[in-house]
Amino acid sequence: MEFGTAKTAGIAGPAGPDVIKDATTASFARDVIEASRDTLVLVDFWAPWCGPCKQLTPILEKVVRSYGGKVRLVKVNADEHPALTTQLRIQSLPTVYAFRDGRPLDGFMGAQPESAIRQLIDRALGDDAEADIAAVLAAAEQAREAGDLQAAAEAYAAILQEDQQHAAALAGLAQCYLASGDTERAEQMIELVPPDKRNLAAVQSVKAALELAHLAGEADNTVELARAVDANPADHQSRFDLAVGLAARGSKEDALNHLLEIVKRQRTWNEEAARKQLVQLFDAWGPKDPLTLEGRRRLSSILFS
Repeated sequence: MEFGTAKTAGIAGPAGPDVIKDATTASFARDVIEASRDTLVLVDFWAPWCGPCKQLTPILEKVVRSYGGKVRLVKVNADEHPALTTQLRIQSLPTVYAFRDGRPLDGFMGAQPESAIRQLIDRALGDDAEADIAAVLAAAEQAREAGDLQAAAEAYAAILQEDQQHAAALAGLAQCYLASGDTERAEQMIELVPPDKRNLAAVQSVKAALELAHLAGEADNTVELARAVDANPADHQSRFDLAVGLAARGSKEDALNHLLEIVKRQRTWNEEAARKQLVQLFDAWGPKDPLTLEGRRRLSSILFS
């Protein structure tokens, strides 16, 4: 299954017409001080005779528009509004200040490259950017749990456009591929996770699911295995292989019951293979899955009875 990509609201998108405006001495309090309590505001002090200003302003406008409304640009003609330049101690042009919560946080003087402007904005946005990514990630998880793989994949992809090594987004996209039956692409996604992030629960869940998918290929004859178990309930190997095959095919509750039955009958069989497989299933299903919660409870009851 092919998943498309899309910019997601809150991370990036088309900016509206109000993100760039000119301010006067009279409107500065409204356009900058008050507006910065809701949105990051960049203030560009410029003058018509200033050559570097003419170089900087188009870059500022381009960068601000790329943030999809998360940042506004207010331009102040220093020649026409000298009271503002005096109040803010503007010593040279162009000068750019980043306002947030009614006060200047950061800024620079002189023409700057696009990368420097983005660094300024990202620093000023700070926790807001992280909160936006967290919100998109939560929405992606909800979509995936609801079975809307396309919407989930697009949300994960939007996060990855901002951070190509975002471990949770990579794991989530891998889960989408797994759910669509594309284990090869799921493996490719999980291999992109940085080594120091591979112990995250979301990443471990994908790895456990991939291992389960590989094991299922070795236990693909569930009909014969079920007959073997019916003929000999003490045939733990057949029951184990049957459980793995059932889990890979989505028969989670049956798989859980068979593995718990092995633990109940002979918990030490094959170096506790059934208990270990249960733990792997819980990792693959995730901590919120009802069968994970039920399985952990029933396993504890058997082990500590």
